[in-house]
Amino acid sequence: MISEVGTGIDLLLCKHSDIVEFVRSSEDLLERNERGAYMESLLAIDKQVDADDFEQIAKHLDIEPTHVPLRFVPGLDLDLGLMSAIVRRYGVSLVDDRAVILFDAVGFSLLPPLEQMTQLNSLSYSINSAYSRLLEKDIDINFARTTTGDGFYIWNRKRGIDANIELYHLMLMTLAVNAIEQQDASVANLVPQLRACLHVGSHYEFYQPEALSPTTFSYLVGEVTIELARMIEHAVPGQIMIGDFRTPMHDYDTGGVEIIDSIEFIDRARNSLYKLQGLELANAEVEEIKCYLTGSRCSDGKFNINQYAVSDKHGMFHKVYNAKLNIHRDHAAPIYLGIQNDEIPDTTMELKHFKRAVK
Repeated sequence: MISEVGTGIDLLLCKHSDIVEFVRSSEDLLERNERGAYMESLLAIDKQVDADDFEQIAKHLDIEPTHVPLRFVPGLDLDLGLMSAIVRRYGVSLVDDRAVILFDAVGFSLLPPLEQMTQLNSLSYSINSAYSRLLEKDIDINFARTTTGDGFYIWNRKRGIDANIELYHLMLMTLAVNAIEQQDASVANLVPQLRACLHVGSHYEFYQPEALSPTTFSYLVGEVTIELARMIEHAVPGQIMIGDFRTPMHDYDTGGVEIIDSIEFIDRARNSLYKLQGLELANAEVEEIKCYLTGSRCSDGKFNINQYAVSDKHGMFHKVYNAKLNIHRDHAAPIYLGIQNDEIPDTTMELKHFKRAVK
């Protein structure tokens, strides 16, 4: 934590291990839970706090502040938000409203190393190509990624409703570019067949130093990465899964916070797809894109939205939805991404369906 003081700043510094020790140092379970909740609340807020809050935090954690003199006035010569972002590079943050994508190359572990390298480079190309196309529509995603070995976790460094929806745009464009590359590939296994998942959930974000310098690349670990890993285990080739979430998300246009669930998120994503009309995919302009969650057909010809559950090795169930993307292009064959509802494997248990028609 930091607090500006004249021409300097006060810092509260502690090792990562001290965070765990602070929580576990009490033998009383209730007190330990309270300490855990308090520490999570600190990791979730901005690194810059006012003087009164700074003093209370220092007293509660029993940490002596460290004063750092500066050659400028914080908040006047340099924005406090920028200083907070710099400090964040040296610490741990808890984030609970960010969407994360997981791309996984099917059958990757069975390939020889040379083909594995080729497939990861191909996937990286698809991601960068998708990003380039979104830039043409002034959709600038400040995305980060880290490899899982078989693919990538990808997230938007920006947060909020719009940032998460833009990440969804990046996912569907990446899958579209990958599908076109698969069709055009002259040799088998040059381009990976993908399965993809998107989920919103809490996670810790941290930066691992290189030598004595902080890196510009962050890492994620937490509920959202665990859920994505469990989901991808049950996704079949070509499938797109959406996790079951209900999360408060910031709307930075209004300054408010809205509770968004999986169905509402896809509704909003679908309503924003008009922004992608006119993009060029394989020398053909996109006329229309449809995205929806699949479900069973009703008697009136409309469709419900089905919710499913997959189990992990510990016998725990994880709720998911099956997503489809249809891209129609001018004077070119449409691109169909995802699998139909009747293609979902028997190992995926149907939980319930929502009486909501897919538009």
